[in-house]
Amino acid sequence: MPEGTRRADVVVVGGGVIGLTLAWRARAKGLSVTVLERGEIGMGTSHVAAGMLAPVAEVEFGDAGQAVLELGLHSAEMWPEFAAELERCSGEQVGLLRTGTLVLARDEDEARELERQIAFRESLGLRTTRLRPSEAREREPALAPTTRLGMEAPEDHSVDPRLVLVALRRVCERVGVELRVHASVARIELDRAGTRVTGVSLQDGELVCAHHVVIAAGAWSGSLEGLPSEACVPVRPVKGQILRLRDPAGPGLLRRVVRFEGGYLVPRADGRYVLGATVEERGFEEQATAGGVYELLREAHELLPGVSELQIEELCVGLRPGTPDNVPVIGAGVLAGLIWATGHHRNGILLAPLTAELVLQALLGKQTTGDLPLTACDPSRFQVLSPVGVTH
Repeated sequence: MPEGTRRADVVVVGGGVIGLTLAWRARAKGLSVTVLERGEIGMGTSHVAAGMLAPVAEVEFGDAGQAVLELGLHSAEMWPEFAAELERCSGEQVGLLRTGTLVLARDEDEARELERQIAFRESLGLRTTRLRPSEAREREPALAPTTRLGMEAPEDHSVDPRLVLVALRRVCERVGVELRVHASVARIELDRAGTRVTGVSLQDGELVCAHHVVIAAGAWSGSLEGLPSEACVPVRPVKGQILRLRDPAGPGLLRRVVRFEGGYLVPRADGRYVLGATVEERGFEEQATAGGVYELLREAHELLPGVSELQIEELCVGLRPGTPDNVPVIGAGVLAGLIWATGHHRNGILLAPLTAELVLQALLGKQTTGDLPLTACDPSRFQVLSPVGVTH
């Protein structure tokens, strides 16, 4: 091994919620783990995220939508225990609010669409409640009197990703995960035969060797050099603008997550709110725009007039990692030693516990059991090489 070369059992590329969660789990199994983050730990897309744990409210039509739903429902069930363990091990709170979600219609067109959405969820056996306007306002009195229809998803909750990131960093440091900042990966390194990943090279020329490399780099996962084209997965950035608001009077304007056509409003326990989010196909552009902010505020004010009294604390832009079918990419790649944990689009926070469990099984060479639609998130659906088994 060349002088100055580092080695770990597992190198994780990406220090967001996904990367930190799976690093913690892998270290708990006795593996040495190094996390490489191109910026600061937890300051990428995870730092911008709203933190909705809402598989029922967000389910979409089609096979891909149903696959994401099943993954989301399973991971949502894991969140209470995961949050409790994370709080216990880190000594930090994560802001899990189990208050449910309201999906609301503001006019007749939206009401007709929401009726269709309610029927769709009923056909899937999901637990929801149709709400008349008066019933919706009983639950959230600050709603505008023009609200036409509501749907309650009582088991869709939220968490504060920024608190989660603080807790994950703390617990990773406590268990001995090596966290490296400003460590940009230049390329993935392969053996001479080109069939096994052996580590990564950094932009400064340093080589970090590893038996397994886990790619959890979010929207940047598809742009890493060194892999043959047939072993890559297509991940694109999907821009989202988000406003962070604060009520100087403290909490009370809204208790539940509220979703509406074109956005959502997520309350925090301290009187802060997250208003989002645009969905823009603009590559890696990260500039906030007046039009994006205007649309968010206009839509929210129409439903919840009290939004106009909130103070603007922050305007954020994040890049969600999307795949062609908008289903995540989780599991072993076609090259030995390569594992993917990316492409979560709008569900990175929700799917973090499940993703970590699936990656850990891949690291340990175990077979996943259960009824989860894992073929839907199998990396090989985008790859043409014959899969190579993950070995120790």
